Amino acid sequence: MQALDALPQFLDILGLKEEPMGIFYTDTKPADGFAPKPNDLPTREKEQKNAIDWQAIFGNFSCAMGHIWRARKKKTAAYFSAEQFGCPGGAFWLGFNKPQAETIINYVSTGIPNWTEGEFYCDSPDELRRIFEYVDPRPAPHKYCVVKPVSQFAETEIPELVAFFTRPEALAGLHQLAAFVTNDPEVVASPWGAACGNLVVWPLHYLSVNQHKAVIGGWDPSARKFFKTDELSFTVPYQMFADMLNRFDGSFLKTKTWSTVQKKIARSNQTWGED
Repeated sequence: MQALDALPQFLDILGLKEEPMGIFYTDTKPADGFAPKPNDLPTREKEQKNAIDWQAIFGNFSCAMGHIWRARKKKTAAYFSAEQFGCPGGAFWLGFNKPQAETIINYVSTGIPNWTEGEFYCDSPDELRRIFEYVDPRPAPHKYCVVKPVSQFAETEIPELVAFFTRPEALAGLHQLAAFVTNDPEVVASPWGAACGNLVVWPLHYLSVNQHKAVIGGWDPSARKFFKTDELSFTVPYQMFADMLNRFDGSFLKTKTWSTVQKKIARSNQTWGED
């Protein structure tokens, strides 16, 4: 990953204190990092046989973004698999369990009478089912989904996606730079989904139909506790990331206009004690 030679200058001009996280699927389990406890995958087939212990599933619940949050703070990896998924929703979004269990579809929408209240992230199970079928997460191509700092990728490893965590001032630079390197005025998307879905699945969804999109995420209220205040995610395909590193020096990021924004970034960092 020779493009990483420019990463320190790139982050500095954007006012980002944290390097982005690379995301890829591999059969090699990380030597270190954070992962959910092992659990029994709640498949639709098991559900139809009434063979899921939902109490155990929710008893071992942990959000994918929580593990990624810890990995970010410790500068290490977070990883997930069909055995270590943490959240039934995350198992679906990360490609380890499809189709989604009807119990979860009802839980995420309007709930199940006499069992659980709903999250009301969609106004009916039918509509949520339709959305899930549309998103259609790619089945995990390898055993593990790994999220780790880009500087920790070996020479033989290349991330499929690169995710930044940023507040709006620096996000403005990433947003505009995505358009600069692609000449696509609609290159940035921000679809509905779980936080892990916007981080991983939506960018892969667009790539599956030959659309190279940057995806803004972090809107999921259930996962906001694993983001800094005012922070969002910004995920791009690896090639777009490489183009950004190779071409930012000839973009608006070297103009006086951006230097004005940099002053606001500095004030923001000072406000949050990150200068």
